[in-house]
Amino acid sequence: MFPPPPHTHISIRSINTHTHIYIYVYTHTPSCTDTPPRAPVHAGLAQPLRVPSGCPTVSFRTAARGETWRRRQRVTRDPPHTHTHRDRRRGGPAMARSTLERLVAFSLRSFSNFLLALLSVAQRCRGGGRVNNCRPLPPATEPLLLHSGVQLASRIRRRQVKCIEVIQAYINRIRAINPIVNAIVAERFENALAEAQQVDNWLAEGSEDEKTLEETVPFLGVPFTVKEAFSLEGLPNSSGLVNRKNVIATTDAVVVANLRKAGAIPLGVTNCSELCMWYESNNKLYGITRNPYSVDRIVGGSSGGEACIIAAAGSLMGVGSDIGGSIRMPAFFNGVFGHKPSAGLVPNNGQFPNAEHQRIDFLCTGPICRYAEDLIPMLKVMAGPNISKIKVDEKVSISKMKFYSMEHDGGSPFLSRVDKELTDVQRKVVDFLEIQYGVQVQHVQIHKMKYAFQIWSAMMSFEHNAEKEQQSFSELMGNNGKKVIPIWELLKWLLGCSTHTFPAIGLGVVESWAKVNRSGNVNLVNMCQNLRTELTNLLGADGVLLYPSHPKIAPKHHQPIFMPFNFAYTAVFNVVGLPVTQCPLGLSKDKLPLGIQLVANHYNDHLCLNVAQELEKAFGGWQNPGSL
Repeated sequence: MFPPPPHTHISIRSINTHTHIYIYVYTHTPSCTDTPPRAPVHAGLAQPLRVPSGCPTVSFRTAARGETWRRRQRVTRDPPHTHTHRDRRRGGPAMARSTLERLVAFSLRSFSNFLLALLSVAQRCRGGGRVNNCRPLPPATEPLLLHSGVQLASRIRRRQVKCIEVIQAYINRIRAINPIVNAIVAERFENALAEAQQVDNWLAEGSEDEKTLEETVPFLGVPFTVKEAFSLEGLPNSSGLVNRKNVIATTDAVVVANLRKAGAIPLGVTNCSELCMWYESNNKLYGITRNPYSVDRIVGGSSGGEACIIAAAGSLMGVGSDIGGSIRMPAFFNGVFGHKPSAGLVPNNGQFPNAEHQRIDFLCTGPICRYAEDLIPMLKVMAGPNISKIKVDEKVSISKMKFYSMEHDGGSPFLSRVDKELTDVQRKVVDFLEIQYGVQVQHVQIHKMKYAFQIWSAMMSFEHNAEKEQQSFSELMGNNGKKVIPIWELLKWLLGCSTHTFPAIGLGVVESWAKVNRSGNVNLVNMCQNLRTELTNLLGADGVLLYPSHPKIAPKHHQPIFMPFNFAYTAVFNVVGLPVTQCPLGLSKDKLPLGIQLVANHYNDHLCLNVAQELEKAFGGWQNPGSL
């Protein structure tokens, strides 16, 4: 140790005298504006930390005004038979890769970086030096836009605010921001206002008491939006496919109908990637959707328009679908909450394209929202009778749970490295859980996660003795008509004649190759089954895994083309059927959202949903775009 410099305050805290000792060192610059010591606050968190009973504390406090955090050192004594925290602090055990794997990874990343550099130059030239495109939206200032769905429904039930005022506030916000972000692709504002007036008239009659209203219509008067891939009566249902541009929904999808029965009012449908199979929301029918925190960045896909409009305060909550991360990636890139439920929990009926055969277990419909307290009520409504499959109302004691952390996939040569800011914020989550709840987060390295993309691809294309071969992506591109030939479509795209996006065409090519390589798929299917067993045994009845949402903070538009496999960080959990909650964790140095995936065991959705609520309190949850 070194002697402390002048005006230094050293604080030592032991959370577990057997394992951890924390040492905080602050330097102090004397100032006449010094304030009294505040309640303990952990760096990077938004709420004071409590000291678990029985834990010794020595002079713990945060820096007062004028003080700066100079150094933090953690001294660890490793108990026997556990993974060391020293390993975790260094990013976990080293990636076990062969020389060939390292060479392949280096070559692929170098080539990808070269292409990204070329794309960046091309975008600058094309943009003509304009900088306005990089600015975030102005913050939402209307108070009615800043309540959760639960709070807003309560105020409407109590006649504290009129439903029509709420709906009008959201319509005004959409009209102000949608020309910039291009999230809503079709609206039903007149119908929404009429339905809001009906709610106000009904409440004025006073025929139902507040308790009954809360039980029967828990989201009475609350606005929501719907991914365009779902049926919302009277609005388009193309899934971004030009061939379906004239398809208008005549009924509501099951989850949409469930939300409307609960009193929620739909405002419109939102953009997605072509046929919902790419992680940038862009198609030839509606164009590209832009990130509300920086409009030169992607919103993710395929539920990108949904997460975007919610983050931009143009909607409060929405309906998304997820077969490879299509709820979680957009929620991550836009700094909101999203939940991929346990397989089979929420009905998928009423969306295009829908899943068949084994893909039924991979496709999940789930909620996207701005506030964590809306996740469980939304899931209850969307799941309908199936909600009885999970212990959603069971009280969760986080201090009695088991937590595991994995900071990267193990070093796949096909995926990008995880950004340092994402690793750093994940470690802050670990620190928060250990300090606030006295738990010991165990670092794990699951070898098979390195093959996540290959596993997902094999499971999506593998036929499990189906009597009828499942519909191919190339057939879907032709809208159940003449099958699209991917190579021919690629040539048309190069000539500027194709009505399909490059990622959709590329997926058709990859799908054709996967069908040829069936023998390799069998091995990967077996690996998936083993991975499912390994994760199930690890998580047990009370475990949650912390895992990166994506290796990159929101990339710029079109960059995913050169990082096509990065979605594997989310996709792997679809094929193993586990529930995952995407949780925002503040903003990066560039004011872009950070986040993390919280993974629980099958039908243990309540665990990751409750942890998300605690992390929202600690890290601040959704951040108003442009307000920082």
